[in-house]
Amino acid sequence: MIGTSAVGGVFVRKARSLREVTRVIPCLWVLGALCWALLTPHHAEVVTLLAAAPAIACASSGRRRCSVLLGGAGLLLALAPPTALEPDGDGKEPHATLVTCCAILGVAVACYLTAGRKLRLVRELEQLRAVATAAQDVVLRPLPARLEGIELAGGHLSASRGAAVGGDLYEALATPYGVRVIIGDVRGHGLAAIGTVAAVLGSFREAAHEESRLGGVLRRLDRALERHLRARASGECPLDSHVDEEFVTVLLLEVGADGEVTALNCGHPWPYRLYEQPVGPAMARQTAPGEVLPPLGLFPLPAELPTARWSTLGVGDTLVLHTDGAEDMRDAHGTFFPLRRALSEAAGSGPLVPAAVVAGVRSALLRHTGGRLADDVALLALRFDRCPLSATTALTRPVADAHRG
Repeated sequence: MIGTSAVGGVFVRKARSLREVTRVIPCLWVLGALCWALLTPHHAEVVTLLAAAPAIACASSGRRRCSVLLGGAGLLLALAPPTALEPDGDGKEPHATLVTCCAILGVAVACYLTAGRKLRLVRELEQLRAVATAAQDVVLRPLPARLEGIELAGGHLSASRGAAVGGDLYEALATPYGVRVIIGDVRGHGLAAIGTVAAVLGSFREAAHEESRLGGVLRRLDRALERHLRARASGECPLDSHVDEEFVTVLLLEVGADGEVTALNCGHPWPYRLYEQPVGPAMARQTAPGEVLPPLGLFPLPAELPTARWSTLGVGDTLVLHTDGAEDMRDAHGTFFPLRRALSEAAGSGPLVPAAVVAGVRSALLRHTGGRLADDVALLALRFDRCPLSATTALTRPVADAHRG
């Protein structure tokens, strides 16, 4: 889940592996028919089975070349069957040979035309997938590796097969006020929630640079969501979209240059904080630094927003933001996914690497659910590795530079 990924990618890789295996099936079919003809020359006319070879080639590989080659091989074996080499073998009557050849030729031509149409559809599908991937990257952009002394890694798993964007959202931006981060969860999941995700992220990307206070950013998000829902209610979106029940959980973070973290939470799970340990794996502890507001879209924001403040992040400290899907996932026995344990195991011992943490949790999550996700999941890991300047250093450095001049 480094960058953005979808559960559909797992199935695509499995399908490609299966396709590689099925390419040898037509050859095995021809070989089996040939062996059968050699072993039972007096009891069965098995050469007629060769007519199925082009059809199998078309279904398994979809390549015209395979259909033509196997059709030609079938015609050759039908005209000169292996039983003709037997000194006492009963050759086929001419009309039987003609019927077999016509059957093989007809199937080969039909499969050739079908394979051509299939290839055109595959090319169109690949083009549409490329366009969809580009559109998804615009909505949920890949995160940079570093922002203002913060190492980043994030990823997303969509419950909709083949989709890389769903009802979860995240973004991190370097602004004049520090690194500002958002993670959220739209009611519902999958493709139906993409419109709301785009509206919220678009507002955040603009407000994060313009609003000096984190509360101003949150109010801009609230107004953007209100406009989006009003547009949906006016008929710009399907009538069955349940606008009255729409809401978005949001967690806003602002990380200063000195590691100070400010947060506003609207119904979203608080992040985990990972601490590097001298011996053994990192320790994961869920934070709860302040009051939680209701999700956006349910109630108006209060006049005073309860801003939460963490203790200053030290070098190597890591925050892992997540959506509720990461904790609510169950396995076949109904057991919830142990996110805290998965974070500690993914972090391992030694220096924390956000990309390794996200990838480890992703793998553990897919193993736990067997690849069948009931909800979207988003993860975002931030490791603070900037060494803050002390007051003494900040004061003496210009003096030293002045003496050099």
